[in-house]
Amino acid sequence: MAKEERHINRLNMISKGWNLVFAIILLIIALLVIIPMVLIVIISFSSELSIANKGFSFFPDEWTLNGYKYLFKTGDQLLDSYLITIFYSITGTVMSLSVMTMYAYVISQRNFKHCRFLTWFLFFTMLFSGGLVPGYILNVRYLHINNTVWIFLLPSLVNAYYTIILRTFIRTTIPDTLFDAARIDGAGHFRIFISIVLPLFKTGIATVGLFSLVSRWNDWFIGMLYIENPKLVPLQTLLTKLQDSINYLKQNAAIAGTPDGIALLRTLPQESLRMACTVAVILPILFAYPFFQRYFVQGLTVGSIKG
Repeated sequence: MAKEERHINRLNMISKGWNLVFAIILLIIALLVIIPMVLIVIISFSSELSIANKGFSFFPDEWTLNGYKYLFKTGDQLLDSYLITIFYSITGTVMSLSVMTMYAYVISQRNFKHCRFLTWFLFFTMLFSGGLVPGYILNVRYLHINNTVWIFLLPSLVNAYYTIILRTFIRTTIPDTLFDAARIDGAGHFRIFISIVLPLFKTGIATVGLFSLVSRWNDWFIGMLYIENPKLVPLQTLLTKLQDSINYLKQNAAIAGTPDGIALLRTLPQESLRMACTVAVILPILFAYPFFQRYFVQGLTVGSIKG
């Protein structure tokens, strides 16, 4: 037994040379991620004249806050958009995870006679959907959830792809014997779900939760299509409208060809504003990654112990 353990440890060990190679590869990958983000921040503080002369550069000729000044000219609207985006992103993710995890638990039970039908029904929605127009008619004419916060929460409550991932995670990480033992002890499905599945399910929930949170945070189309109340305009929709307004003004200034139009064309911070909007969107969601990261590490650790 000791010889077999030493043989397995040798197979799992990595030499110092390969460790150095992997470290260099990971360093290069990290730089490929960090350098563009640093460039975005620098461009957001660059003047339009510097961008026109030197392009996107780490060393601009002139530093300015014009991009952020135009961004903060929205006043209370920017704060309202931040608050509503944070609210529906977190609330929608929690509600979505609650429904998807329970659905995933149901279809993960092999002894449930309707398991195959419910799985097929879920998979069918991945292949065929009602489309944009029927969805709009349903939400506006029948459910009347347009221009309300429910438009961000209810239509995206269940994602078929994420639910199938959660079901697969339950089947591959939680043995059926654990469910059988709980049933012998008299536990019902709800008790099994709360006391057994959820504690062993944190890594899968964290993964899908992060995907869902980022997807909701980056969504701008729902607000553009259904929202008219300024208090409910999401951050991404607000920034999209702001960018479209700048582009419209620049196009009209260029067409006019007047001195005032040319002056406006030079002062409007198109590229720096675009990068300032990117920074405003990226920074809050970056704080979510460290929270989920510990669950990823715990999942890897648990998997290594089981192996």
